[in-house]
Amino acid sequence: MSSDRRMTTTNPATGEQGRSYAPHDLRRALSLAKDARAAQQKWRSTSFGERSRFMKKAAQLLRSRRDTLAALMTEEMGKTVDEGRAEIDKCAGHCDFFAEEAAVFLSREVVDIGGPRAFVTYNPLGVVLAIMPWNFPFWQAIRFAAPALMAGNGAILKHASNVPGCALAIEEIFRDAGFPDALFRTVLLPSSDIEGLIESDDIAAVTLTGSVAAGRAVAAAAGKALKKTVLELGGSDAYLVLADADVEAAAKVAASARMVNGGQSCIAGKRFIVVSQIRDAFERAFVEAMRIYEMGDPTREGTKLGPMQSVKARDEIHAQVEKSVQGGARILLGGETPDRRGAYYPATVLTDVKPGQPAHDDEVFGPVAAIIEARDEEDAIRIANASDFGLGSGVLTRDLARGEMIAAERLEAGLSFVNANVKSDPRLPFGGVKHSGYGRECGRFGIHEFVNVKTVVVQQ
Repeated sequence: MSSDRRMTTTNPATGEQGRSYAPHDLRRALSLAKDARAAQQKWRSTSFGERSRFMKKAAQLLRSRRDTLAALMTEEMGKTVDEGRAEIDKCAGHCDFFAEEAAVFLSREVVDIGGPRAFVTYNPLGVVLAIMPWNFPFWQAIRFAAPALMAGNGAILKHASNVPGCALAIEEIFRDAGFPDALFRTVLLPSSDIEGLIESDDIAAVTLTGSVAAGRAVAAAAGKALKKTVLELGGSDAYLVLADADVEAAAKVAASARMVNGGQSCIAGKRFIVVSQIRDAFERAFVEAMRIYEMGDPTREGTKLGPMQSVKARDEIHAQVEKSVQGGARILLGGETPDRRGAYYPATVLTDVKPGQPAHDDEVFGPVAAIIEARDEEDAIRIANASDFGLGSGVLTRDLARGEMIAAERLEAGLSFVNANVKSDPRLPFGGVKHSGYGRECGRFGIHEFVNVKTVVVQQ
């Protein structure tokens, strides 16, 4: 490890510096990738039963270390302890799911071609490089790692620079669970060195969750090296509030959708497109639903809204709010930087949001909700789809058949929920379209992303 440019964490709630870590240099990262490839060549021959035992042990360790890992997230990126514990529980469930289902998802599929015996088999690709963000430090990494390892791959994790403790804790989980020491490794690598790692012959594929700019850069580097990529990028999720919606219920779903992880989520609801005839009623109900998300100490149980991940991020959110207001938006709730220590920003509701304002056009990665008026249902669908993003979406309506049709057929997004806020689930494919990326994680589709789908024909 290099002693230069140490990674020192900062507690977003207090501004105090935390632990310090020596980063890897590119030479060390390449060495770890080579070791992972050697370990993967042996790992690919293990049975699903053996892999499953290790993965179930990883789930057990996650649950037994739940409080410690949740506290680590709070220290490094400000997640509330309640949300941190829920994140670890979700990770454990994800490990259990793929431990149980991988053999089924990757079993040979016989194809009748009339004569020779033919089947499709799924072989591991090699070592997958995962470039992950800070907002869900464990879930984002485990989401890729569990299916990748169960498929017989190795893994290198390059995590966000503000969560190095979380990154190393994930490596420790897999090592303590019994996986080969070199098979899953964390590299504390500067972003400037990522391209050099992608180019390595020991890396077979790349997955990234992050910004559109990061996605473009990684896709370009991987494309140059002809390596498979999966990208889960930003989102500006639209929720349609139709004329027949139960306004009070819709407001609660909308608030829950906006405030997940303090609003710092790609699949958080961000644009709430309301038909004009119920706009006033929805605004009143939504403001009341958002009021319950009061800022507080993230280490205390019951806190609804902790700090943003950094003061810099908080200030960028506020700048987007101010620019939106300058462009004609009105503040119904929040919208002011609090006079307190830490990277806090209040639950905020903007209305009269229109094209040209950041709250309309860009992803606001914090607790800021945008209310956009639509003339009618068709106009609402048009507004929802008039975005560069296409990750999640929602429809709030009493007419379930109508809502299902709009969700399934009309909205340009990778996920669409009716009368519920968008969530990821190990059993369901997760990913987006347009500038929200490509490829899928989770479920059968997710584990198939990083395998060689091979045709085998045996002439009899």
